[in-house]
Amino acid sequence: MPRYRGPKDKLSRREGVDIFGKGEKLKRLGVPPGGLRKRKKMSEYGLQLREKQKAKRIYGLRETQFKNYVNEAREQKGNTGEALISMLEKRLDNVVYRLGFAKSRPAARQLVTHKHIKVNGQTVYAPGYIVKKGETIQPDDTITNTPNFKEALEERKDLVPWLERQGTVGRVKDDPSLENYPEQVEPLRIIEFYY
Repeated sequence: MPRYRGPKDKLSRREGVDIFGKGEKLKRLGVPPGGLRKRKKMSEYGLQLREKQKAKRIYGLRETQFKNYVNEAREQKGNTGEALISMLEKRLDNVVYRLGFAKSRPAARQLVTHKHIKVNGQTVYAPGYIVKKGETIQPDDTITNTPNFKEALEERKDLVPWLERQGTVGRVKDDPSLENYPEQVEPLRIIEFYY
């Protein structure tokens, strides 16, 4: 499977959002790759494409995976955009990141794939696993004593409302909704891009 191996800052600058959690290290966020130059007004298609690319890069997905999530969201009843965001937010790697067990989504994905995360006491190593309401997420004992884990846990004090954490045990209280969605993504434009 192809993987982007280039500079990650360039992706963040292209989308205008700090995707990989670089924080203050990302100085030129307002300057797209290639520098500032006179640009034409973006078409509606271009705006839809940028939103799709931004969401893909934020969650670290390939085109086929992302399109499968969009198709699955279309099949559900209710608001398609909210269903898409809910599925993306409930991915295990994203939940690990939101609980503060890792500083960034790529780091959270690595924790999951290296079998350091347990869901309801069972080791789960698929980052695309969709967590359900009421499930508990807990890192194993080998990772909780590392300096990186402790530092990430201290940094993330405020959690999204649909998650709760006590010590090193997190629990999914509710389903995510668009009202408390912290990312700068417009799901309606993503749905319009595909259909």
